[in-house]
Amino acid sequence: MSNTVDPRRKEKINRYKAPKNQGQGGGANEDMMPDYMNILGMIFSMCGLMMKLKWCAWFALYCSCISFASSKASDDAKQVLSSFMLSVSAVVMSYLQNPAAMTPPWAS
Repeated sequence: MSNTVDPRRKEKINRYKAPKNQGQGGGANEDMMPDYMNILGMIFSMCGLMMKLKWCAWFALYCSCISFASSKASDDAKQVLSSFMLSVSAVVMSYLQNPAAMTPPWAS
């Protein structure tokens, strides 16, 4: 009577197979927001530096902070840090050139 029968059916067992794109770049579920914010931050910081627009420099700093905060540990830290430093330098240079308070773009 100690003979127990295994109730599992061996023909119904399905092994788990990981998706092929998992863990590789270019997957369908990869988050691209840090990259987009990094590019936007660089574009706006260049506009802030070249055209002396303070609101562009502040928006670049905002985009760089979002990019830094939402980047993964495996991302390239040099690119994120260079974008952040470029946006900080855009804010500093725009205020060094014109220390007056920033006027909103719609008020001029």
